[in-house]
Amino acid sequence: MRLFDPPEYERCALKPSDPAGELPERTTQSLRELAGGPISRLPQLLEAMVAVGSDHDLRRALGRLAETAASLTGARHAALRLHHEDADGLGGPITHGASPGGEPPAGGSLEVPVQVKGELFGTLSVAGKADGEEFGDADLHLVRVLATEAGIALSNARMHSAARQRTRWIDGAASVTTALLAGPESGSTTPNALTVVAEKGRELAEAATGAVLLPHAEGGMEVVAISTVLSEAVGTEAYRGRIPPRSPVVHQIHAGLAVFSDNFADDPRSISPISRYYGPAMLLPLRSNGRVLGALALCRVSGDRRFSHTERTLAHQFAAQAAVALVLADRHRDRERLAVFEDRDRIARDLHDLVIQRLFATGMLLETARRKALVPEVQEGVAQAVDELDATIQEIRTAIISLQQGPPEAPAGLRTRVLREAGAATAALGARPSVQFTGPVDARVDDKSGRELVAVLGEALAAVTASASARPQPTRVEIAVDTTAVLPDGRPGMRLTVVCPDGVHRPVTWERPLQGGSGA
Repeated sequence: MRLFDPPEYERCALKPSDPAGELPERTTQSLRELAGGPISRLPQLLEAMVAVGSDHDLRRALGRLAETAASLTGARHAALRLHHEDADGLGGPITHGASPGGEPPAGGSLEVPVQVKGELFGTLSVAGKADGEEFGDADLHLVRVLATEAGIALSNARMHSAARQRTRWIDGAASVTTALLAGPESGSTTPNALTVVAEKGRELAEAATGAVLLPHAEGGMEVVAISTVLSEAVGTEAYRGRIPPRSPVVHQIHAGLAVFSDNFADDPRSISPISRYYGPAMLLPLRSNGRVLGALALCRVSGDRRFSHTERTLAHQFAAQAAVALVLADRHRDRERLAVFEDRDRIARDLHDLVIQRLFATGMLLETARRKALVPEVQEGVAQAVDELDATIQEIRTAIISLQQGPPEAPAGLRTRVLREAGAATAALGARPSVQFTGPVDARVDDKSGRELVAVLGEALAAVTASASARPQPTRVEIAVDTTAVLPDGRPGMRLTVVCPDGVHRPVTWERPLQGGSGA
């Protein structure tokens, strides 16, 4: 095989300062040298160069270059072999003509590097002259010019591809930030914030699976959100699996370093139970303000193309932006929750300071009127109105307590659990049960007794609901929890009563001695 002379070929390299995209000066020199030889081949060469520059299909353009190289040099075979990163996007090497066999081809061969601005893309080679002659200097100059043109085409295609990818990833990161900060719309079901990151990352990386991993309480990392085009069984297995703390991958992620692998299934660093499904993979730290929140895993199936340098860089930037978006979304939700709690506190204060005081004053006036009334029927009616006011005041106090409960993720006290049981039965009963608390319920009832009470209440409400299922009108239920009760043996205790004033179901009473617990 006849190779180019490196110093001589360097003189044919593309000048970085050539903004117009014209042929480099040193390539022009090669054309001049061709003019001194078989000038008849020059028009065909220029025609091929113009066609390549105007063809938007890169593989077709490079195939035409290989065909032209074989035609102009009289070679039986021409091949354009690229580095794996560029070859992945083109589906492998580009060839023209019959491939040479095991024996050295008649007339030898030529091989010239394809490079631009010092970056090597691959090689352009021709082999086996049809007339059996050796390749000459004119052939070498022809192949050099075509190799330079191939380098220019590849460089431009790579820049255009990188620009398109960068635009996609930037738009994707912006859409994730917008989705996380917007929160769920009214009446819609919005996926978890981490699922948004996993799904968008998978789409942008054109991967089979995207997953978000967070630190596990016992060390290592676990999958908390996943988006995959593989079977549901794989996703289920991923949720059950955990990357143990001894994994080198975990150490790299905690150090804020990305992990890249061309074949995750055979990578010795991976000891994850689901790595066997994947080939090319990226694990990118979700890092914000120097703190690693977790990792974003983007995986392609075995045999799929590897992630390019551009894809790795853009995915790393996306993960950093997603981490910032997650932090901002958490703060945004915290502010919204705080605003809700402040509003509930204001409503509770208004109910206590205004409504209850007015109802209490009205009850006092009615009580005075009852004592002054001379007609028994009037006294009885006023007394009934006073009782109704007392019941209303108690229900408002219960509402105030429910407004003052903590966030849903906080450990629920006995009051909260009783109110939740009552609320859950509202739809079936047609009316919300009345709930009355007496005494410091959360402070005096221990955990075990609290669980028993809630279980008894749930069974009682289920029985009432079954009995009232055939009734067209709403069913009234009165629930009372008393922690100041005195049991028949004289011990202090707590008492639950569930009564249906309409007589739909028999009353339920449950009692237990107090154990002096600190909370339920």
